[in-house]
Amino acid sequence: MRKIDPTYDALSPAPAVCHALLIETASDGLVLVETGLGTDDVERPVELLDHEWTDQVQPALLAAETGVEQVAGLGFDPGDVRHIVLTHLDVDHSGGLPDFPQAQVHVMAAELAAARAEAPSRRYRPGHWAHEPRWVLYEEEGEDWLGFERVQPVRGLGDDLLFVPLGGHSAGHAGIAVRQGERWLLHAGDAYTYHRELDRTDPHPHPLMDFVAQLAQVDAELRLANLERMRELPRDRVNVICAHDPWEFDAAGGAR
Repeated sequence: MRKIDPTYDALSPAPAVCHALLIETASDGLVLVETGLGTDDVERPVELLDHEWTDQVQPALLAAETGVEQVAGLGFDPGDVRHIVLTHLDVDHSGGLPDFPQAQVHVMAAELAAARAEAPSRRYRPGHWAHEPRWVLYEEEGEDWLGFERVQPVRGLGDDLLFVPLGGHSAGHAGIAVRQGERWLLHAGDAYTYHRELDRTDPHPHPLMDFVAQLAQVDAELRLANLERMRELPRDRVNVICAHDPWEFDAAGGAR
């Protein structure tokens, strides 16, 4: 893994990413954490996406960038994706749901309730769940885990995949923790947007992404409290990634 340069000025400009995870299980097919935008979004953006969001974000509307194509490109059958686990239902995290119509979709109940109440909006697009996904919903309940409360396993997948409530960005935002041997990988979704926010001695937000995060947040106090908890996670036990930091994505071995 390449070390991330600790100084923002030394980093070359890079487009934001949507960092998804594909997990092979021994007994229940493939698990996809996040979907990014989907085939329908690429083919019918005017119909599926909010035009102001598209104009401002300028997503790369390329079929090769979709989750279904990425899964196939890794040599897997997209039909073997039996579970999709979402940090939240923002457009850029859930747009690929129609590409995996048979998968169970795991998400916090509060997030789905907010999406249904608010849609259509910039962040929630009803076309992404018009096919009536096989929802598996979670309340905020469970056990303590490394300083976080109400953490629970993703149902049907044992104790190696956990829902970690990380509220603040959206009504039911959560991180997804994946066991990797003796360590954990925590996909924090949009709980932060830039790797230097996790620096313990000199936390440093990205000026543009921090502005975007503040616009999107529904509870600033809760978001910042969860950010502080992530800073305190033991680095010898947990590796934390977020959804959109391109330098973090590259350092984790991602390919763009």
